[in-house]
Amino acid sequence: MHAIVVPRRMPGPPGLLSAIAAARSDGETISVETEELVVGLFHSEGRSLVRLARLFVDDRDAAEDIVQEAFLRLARHARRIEAIDRAPAYLRSVVLNLARDHNRRGLVSLRHHATAGREVDVAEDAADRLVRSEEHERVLAAVRRLPGRQRDCIALRYFDEYPIERIASTLGISVNSVKTHLHRAMAALGTALTEP
Repeated sequence: MHAIVVPRRMPGPPGLLSAIAAARSDGETISVETEELVVGLFHSEGRSLVRLARLFVDDRDAAEDIVQEAFLRLARHARRIEAIDRAPAYLRSVVLNLARDHNRRGLVSLRHHATAGREVDVAEDAADRLVRSEEHERVLAAVRRLPGRQRDCIALRYFDEYPIERIASTLGISVNSVKTHLHRAMAALGTALTEP
């Protein structure tokens, strides 16, 4: 993995920067270097993370809220990450956990549902077109019904196209566990998708 270099004057997402400022005013220590890392990762990983969250939640605003919360958590806990190149994996793990919590609790969006001021480019992309297609909607519904770890592995493998080793690293599980979860998930999806 490569180091993330962020120019000092790179503009940050306003809502995320406001959240970081609010955390600082509440007494949390978030260094300028951490803020620059978070902004750089936001620019490089933000869209991908929103697409990942969208696999688990139907509401785009909720997916964006989940991603923003993941970046805020990174800002708060970056000093705990031993290797900075693990930050993208940390973000994916947090997004998966927050999406799972969102679905479990039926949480509403953390922000207002207004479309103005969105921080991530929300122009229709391939993921949005995929979700609208009937057959793909059926596949996504079946994926959403999978147990958590199976769903995580499927999403990272087939939607984010991660190799098995990176999935294991991202989720903090063994390569063999990833293979087992993928095998079980594919069997369950095969059954679910062949039913009328």
